[in-house]
Amino acid sequence: MFKLKKLVAAALAGVMMIAAAGCGGGTSAGNSPAGDGHKRVGVAMPTQSSQRWIQDGANMKEKLEALGYEVDLQYAEDDVQAQVSQIENMITNGANCLVVASIDSSALVNALEQAKANNIPVIAYDRLLMDTDSVSYYATFDNKGVGTLIGKYVEKQLGLAEGKGPYNVEFFAGSPDDNNAHFLNDGVFEVLKKYIDNGQLVVPSKQTDFDTICTLRWSQETAQRRMEDLISGYYTDGKKLDAVISPFDGISYGIAAALEGAGYQVGKNWPLITGQDAELMATKNIISGKQTMTVFKDTRTLADKCVTMVQAVLEGKTPEINDTKSYDNHKLVVPSYLCTPVAVDKTNYQKELVDSGYYKADQLK
Repeated sequence: MFKLKKLVAAALAGVMMIAAAGCGGGTSAGNSPAGDGHKRVGVAMPTQSSQRWIQDGANMKEKLEALGYEVDLQYAEDDVQAQVSQIENMITNGANCLVVASIDSSALVNALEQAKANNIPVIAYDRLLMDTDSVSYYATFDNKGVGTLIGKYVEKQLGLAEGKGPYNVEFFAGSPDDNNAHFLNDGVFEVLKKYIDNGQLVVPSKQTDFDTICTLRWSQETAQRRMEDLISGYYTDGKKLDAVISPFDGISYGIAAALEGAGYQVGKNWPLITGQDAELMATKNIISGKQTMTVFKDTRTLADKCVTMVQAVLEGKTPEINDTKSYDNHKLVVPSYLCTPVAVDKTNYQKELVDSGYYKADQLK
C-alpha cells in the first residue's frame, strides 16, 4: 500500500511538471504577456477621497490584471508615512515594477532608493517623483497644458483678447509639494499675467504668488477657508467677484461652498469658476451652473499609457515616450509620455464625457 501511494505521488508530480513546462516561457497564442504569470506590480495611489484617484487605481488594476500581472493596489489617504510604508512593503513582497502617484515625493526618496537597489523599475504616475534618480519613466498629462487651457478659457469667456474688463478675480493653486501644481500655475499665469499687468484683470487681494495661493494637499476644506477669508476681507463692500481661477474640482467645491455661505447665488451674482479632473460632482455642478468649466483628463487613456510602460519595462523593452525635455526632477530629466487634456463646459460635456463612455447619462441626473 505504501509503495502504491509513492508510485501515485510520483506519477502526479510528473504530470504537474509536464503541465508547468507547457505553461512556462514563450509567447504563443493564449499565453499571458506576463510570461510565467507571476510578475507583480505595486501601484501606490495617494487617496480615495478624490474620485479621479479611485478611477485611476481601478483602471490600472483592471488593465494590468488583464495582461496577467498580479497587482498590489494601495491607497495612503494622503498620509505621507503610510505611503512610504506601503511602497517599502511592496518592495519586500517582491514587486517587479512600481507605479507611484506620490503624496509628497520628497518623502519617498529613501524608499525609491530601495527599489533601485533591488532593480525594480519605478514609473511616476501623473505626479513627478522629485529629487531621485530611482525613477525610470513618467506617465502624465501635459500639466502646463492644463493650466494653459484654464487660462485660455478664462481669456475667451471674459473677452480679454478683445479688450474687455476690468474684472475682479482671485487665484488658487494646487499643493506646494506636488510638482504638477507648479507647472499648472505657470500655464495659467503665462496666459493671464498680461491682463493683470494691463489692468483688465484686477486681483483685489493682490494674492498672485504661488506660495500665497497654493492649497496644501489640494484640500477642499483649506480652499473653502481661504475663499471665506477672501470674501470677508475684500468683497464686503458690494464689490463684484467675476471669476475664481481654481486648479482642481475639489478646490472648486470649497470655493462654491464659501460663496454659498456668503449669500452668492447661481444665476445672479455667481462668478466664473474653473476646475480640473471632470469629477462626477463637478460635471453635475457645470450642468447646474455652480461651476463653469473643468479640464478633462481621461484616466482611461493615462492608465493605458502607464500599463504599456509597465509591460515594456517588464519585457526588457523601451516604452513609448513623447517628451524628453520638460520634466527635470533635480536629479535627471525623466522620459515621459504626456496625454492631452480637454476643456469641458456646458457646451461639450455631452460629447466629451457621455458620448465617450466616461460617464453614463443617468449618472449626471
